[in-house]
Amino acid sequence: MDGIRHTLAPLRPRTAPGIPPTRYLHPALDFLALDFETADTRPDNPCELGIAVVRGGVVREVRNWLIKPRCWPYFSPWNVAVHGITPHDVADAPPWEGIWEEVSDLLESATVVAHNAAFDMSVLRGTLAAHDLPHPAFSYFCSVSMARRVWPGHRSYGLKPMCDLHGIALRHHRAGNDAEATAELVLRAAHQRPSAGIADFLRGARVNTGAFWPGGHRTPGGKVTPILA
Repeated sequence: MDGIRHTLAPLRPRTAPGIPPTRYLHPALDFLALDFETADTRPDNPCELGIAVVRGGVVREVRNWLIKPRCWPYFSPWNVAVHGITPHDVADAPPWEGIWEEVSDLLESATVVAHNAAFDMSVLRGTLAAHDLPHPAFSYFCSVSMARRVWPGHRSYGLKPMCDLHGIALRHHRAGNDAEATAELVLRAAHQRPSAGIADFLRGARVNTGAFWPGGHRTPGGKVTPILA
C-alpha cells in the first residue's frame, strides 16, 4: 500500500434519487472539503486525510492520503473502532512531511469546509506545529454551522443524519468519503440560496468564516491565535 490514493470523481454531481443532476450545478462555486481521521486523541497524529475538490459547483476530484502518524505503531483502540484504520494499513504510508507539499498547494488561497471544523482545523494546526511547518493562507467554515443556518429545527446536525436527510451516499469515518459527502451537503445548501460564489453564499447564509495565515489562525468565532516565533 503506497499510502496515497487519488480517486477521480465523475464530472457530474451526485444527487438525491429523482433529482436531475443539473439542479446542483453552480458555475461559480469553487471550494475544498476536508476531513481528517486520527490515530489517537492527540491532534498531531492524523492517519488519513481526504480532500474533495469542487470546481464550478461539481465535485471534480477526491484525494485521499493514508498517513503514517508520529505515534505509529500505537493506535488507540477507540479510534480504530471508529474509522477501521489499523497500524498495518499505514505501515508503508508516507509521514505527514511526505504529503504536505501537495496538500499545501491545494489549500493555499482556497475556501475550505469541514463538518465540525473545530476538530479538523485543530488537527491541521497541531500537526503543522509538531512538524514546525508554516501555515498556508486560506479561509474556512464549518458545515455544521452552515446546516443550522440553512435548515433550522433538526434534532441532529451530524454528518450522517444530514446526508440521510438529503440523499447523499456516505461511508462514514473514512476521510475521502466524509470529505466528499461534506462537499455535496454544501452544494445542496447552496442550491437553496442562489449566489455569485462561495463567499457570497456564506454571507447570505450568515455563516462565519475562520482563517489560517503564516502568522496565525482565527476561528469563525473571532478568536485569534498568533504563531509564536
